[in-house]
Formats: sequence, C-alpha cells, structure tokens
Amino acid sequence: MKTYFRLLSFAKPIEKFAIPYVITTVFAIFFNTFLFTLLGPLMQALFLGKCDDPTKIAEDKSSWDLLGRFNNYIDGIIADDKILALKVICVIIIGTVFLANFFRYFAQRFMEDLRVHTLLNIRKTVFNNVMNLHVGYFNNERKGDIISKVASDVQVVQFTVTNTLQVVFKEPLQLLFFIGVLISISAKLTLFSLLVIPVSGFIISKIVKRLKQQATQSHESFAKMIGFLDESLSGIKIIKAFNSTERTKEKFDNENRFYSFINRKMARRQQLASPVSQTLGVLVVVFILLYGGTLILSGQGDLKAAEFVVYLATFSQVLQPVKALADSFSGIHSGIAAGERVLDLIDTEPALKNKTGAEVLDNFSTALTLQDVSFYYGDKQVLKNINIDIEKGKTVALVGPSGGGKSTLMDLLPRFHDPKSGAIKIDGHDYKDLTVESIRSQMGIVNQESFLFNDSIFNNIAFAKPDATEEEVIAAAKIANAHDFILNTENGYQTSVGDRGNKLSGGQKQRVCIARAVLANPPIMLLDEATSALDTESEKLVQDALNNLMKNRTSIVIAHRLSTIQHADKIVVIDKGEVVESGSHNELMNTNGLYRRLIDMQAFND
Repeated sequence: MKTYFRLLSFAKPIEKFAIPYVITTVFAIFFNTFLFTLLGPLMQALFLGKCDDPTKIAEDKSSWDLLGRFNNYIDGIIADDKILALKVICVIIIGTVFLANFFRYFAQRFMEDLRVHTLLNIRKTVFNNVMNLHVGYFNNERKGDIISKVASDVQVVQFTVTNTLQVVFKEPLQLLFFIGVLISISAKLTLFSLLVIPVSGFIISKIVKRLKQQATQSHESFAKMIGFLDESLSGIKIIKAFNSTERTKEKFDNENRFYSFINRKMARRQQLASPVSQTLGVLVVVFILLYGGTLILSGQGDLKAAEFVVYLATFSQVLQPVKALADSFSGIHSGIAAGERVLDLIDTEPALKNKTGAEVLDNFSTALTLQDVSFYYGDKQVLKNINIDIEKGKTVALVGPSGGGKSTLMDLLPRFHDPKSGAIKIDGHDYKDLTVESIRSQMGIVNQESFLFNDSIFNNIAFAKPDATEEEVIAAAKIANAHDFILNTENGYQTSVGDRGNKLSGGQKQRVCIARAVLANPPIMLLDEATSALDTESEKLVQDALNNLMKNRTSIVIAHRLSTIQHADKIVVIDKGEVVESGSHNELMNTNGLYRRLIDMQAFND
C-alpha cells in the first residue's frame, strides 16, 4: 500500500478532481439505485392490481423510510387509476435514467481528467529525473529499459492507480446503496445472501496471489524487447551486412514468446476472478428465488410479490460492484509492479549534484588545471595522477594509443564524471565548488560521433542558442564550411536531417555539429577525434572548419591523425592512464619517446 499511496501523490492537487467526482458519483449511484426500486410499483400497476389498504401501509412506514413512502404514494395512485399510475411511473423512469446517466457522464469526465493529470505528472517527473542523471548512469543501463519505464510502465501505473481509486470509492458506495434497498425489503434474507461477498473475496485472493511476481516479469520482458528493437533498428546495416537477419528475428521471437507466455498466465488468473464471483452470486440468487418464491406462493411471511421482484433485480446488481472490485483487486498487482519500476527510476539519485552554495562561473579568464586526477570504472583504474595545465588561448592536444584514457579525460572536463581523487580547477576554482551548468556553459563539444536531432538543419545549428537569428546561424555555418552544401539541399536550412542525421554524409553531419559549437561561442572547445571517421576530402573540409573554430579559443583536442595537431601549443602523450610525455611537437620529436614512435608508425602507414 505504501507504493500505491506514493503513486497516488502524483495526482495532486487531487481535490480539484476528486470533490466534483465524489459529488457526481453519489448522485449517479442514487438515481441508478432508485431506478431498480421502480420495478415494484411497475409490477404492481401492470400485473398485481391495487394494494390491499394503502392507508394502513402508509401508517406502518417510518418517516425515514423514503422508499416505503414513495411506494405508498404510487400505491395510492394505482388505487385510483392504474393507467395514470403507469404514466407517472414511466415519466419517473425516463427522468431517473436521464439523471443517472447525466451524473455518470460527468463523474467519468472528472475521473478521466484525473487520469490524464496523473499521467502528465508521473511522466514529467520520470523524464526530468532521467535528464538529470549523470552520463555514467546510461553506460550501465539498457536504453530499452528506460524507454519502457517512461512509456509503457507509466501508462500502466496511471491507469491502475486512477481506476483503483475510482473502483474503491464508487463500487463500495454503490454496494451500500443496493444493500440498503435489500435490507429495507428483508433484513433476514439480506444478511444470509451477502455471505457470498467474503467467500468470493477469500477465493479471489488465493487466485491472484502470484500476479505481482508475474507482472514484474512481464514488464522486464517488455523492456528487453524495446531495447532489442532499438538496437536492431540502430544496427540494421550491420545485421544485414553479416547476414544476421534470421538470427536477429529468432532472438526477438524468443523474448516475444516469453512475454506472451507470462501475459497469458496473468490473463488466465485475472479472468478467473470475475467468473468465480459471478458464479457464487448466481448460486445465491437461485437460492433466494427458490426460498422467497416458496414463501410467496405458500402465503407465508410478509414479503410481497412486487417487493420480491425488486429484491431479485437489486440483488442481481450487487454482483456488479463485487465483480468490479474483484477485477480491480486482480489488476492492481500489475500496476504496483510497474509502479515500483517507475519509482525506482524516480528515486535514482544523480551522481553529480551542485553542492549547497555552489558558485556560478561567469567567464573563463586564466587556466584550466588538472591536479593529480585519478579515475576508475568500477574497480578498473583508467586514469592515474594526471597533471595538466591548460592556459587560456592555448591549444592542448591529447595523443596516445587507443584505450589509454584520452576520451575519459575529455569527459572529466565538462564534468560528465567527477575524478575519484585529485581536483580539476578552472581559474583557481575547484569544479566541486561551482555549478555544473556554469562549467558547461564555458565549453563547446564536437565528438567523434556527430549526433544530430531529427529536425531541420537550422534548428540543429541553433540548438545551443535557441533564440539565434538567421544571420547568426548562417555566419556559424560559413565558419564551419557548411553553408555551401546546406544551400544545395532540398529546402536549404529548413531541410530535415532525418533520424540521427542519416540524410547527410558523415562530413556534412560533422560540419553541422561544428557550426552548432561555433554558434554557442564558448571560450573553451573540446574536440574528441572529430575527423577520425571521415574520408580524406571530408576530413580536409572539417579540419579547416575546426581550425576556424579554434581561432582565439582555448582548445583541448584528441586527434587520431597526428599531423593535424603538430602546431598545438602543448602535446600531452597519455598511455595506460598516465601522462608519459608533454611538450611541443619539436620537443617531443627530440625526446625520441612514444610520441616519436607514433609519428613514425603513422608516417609508415601513410
């Protein structure tokens, strides 16, 4: 229940929807119940004739017995004119049906507003928390699992929570109204017949006992399928290139079969709850029919034929709230299981948080410094005692063998991760004393993987500065050597780049990314092997664009082609997580160390 009430908190302000819902539901239930009581007067008017002595019956009825007094009123009319009584009853039936459905419509409308409001709040909270999580979190989690929680699990949660809230209020209240009518007709018969409710509740609880465990397995299996689908769509070229289409389909089919198997088992258990309660109810109705009918036909007891008809009709409706409660009880397990997965994501704390009183870095003026920086992925040490000074306006290149820790070091600079030991300082301020947002506002990033959003070229360039003018975007594109090819596209700057920019070539995508960084106009540029995946011609265009980008800026560059960074102010050689050499190109060549060997190897390969 703790999970349920936690999920229900996302419906706040719940009173905005709950109060109108309660009012309209009470009226809907009242008129719906009243409709069944009209069967008695209707039967009396049509088949049974006038009552024995309406005046005597009226005296026997308590002033609080509204149903009895209403029946006495109709009996009085029947005694005078049966046709008039029939007309009055028909008018009352029409009015009652209209009012019952009028209030039922507004009750459902208010509940739907609550359902949509709850879904909005849950999905917003989940997505906001996902966006706040540190980059490292996404290296350890399956993307499909996150997508499943944000999309599917949230949907299950909001429906289950609000539907249960609706059932828990409406159905017991409807049940009480029906029971009130039944007791007013025959208290003795009602107390016996209602034994079906606790009996069916006990049996149903046994049936649905394992539903929560199966629901958890179902949600996890669905998440795996979503993740596998995402991977398959992203790697469709690789799948086809290696003739792995059938193997991929088989892998998806296996998970799909398991998901279907679990859902089938859940459905069977859930569907068993309703027939059980209904069967028990019908057995009781048959018993009541036999017992009550015998009393009436034999002339025993005070139960009248018209009242008995109302009793049977009303008791048959008692099964509906019981059935709805049974369905809700069996369905809530799926919602709670999904809710626990969603809350687990909401409760995940970002590893990087601005500490209380963190300062805002307004500008970059002197230097960026790494002091004895070490970093681990789990138990594996990736960086060890890194010391680098990066002065403003200088270009620093990070080179070394693959897997040496260059990209990890680059990820530390915009504070995607915090070092395990040591400190990174900017203008003498420790990173941990500054807000993450203000640090990143001083930096622009161009990665090896040129990522574009499924939007226009214009909006992709303006991503770093949403209020940029057309002139500013065009100026940035020209610096990035992108303006000419953009004009040759179908709709110029308004051309859609497609999913992940797949309508553009690698060199074109990278130049758009560079234009995006140019428009942001940060004082520090981080370039992570920005030309490594390009052909020679594209590489030259992109390298020219990078050279334009680095003018009058502080730049930290990772380059696979060492000839492009020979004019860097400082070259830092990193191997096995340590700085093994540092200096200008000429200094390192004279040292005859690792850098010289890398240069010679690359010259030999060329």
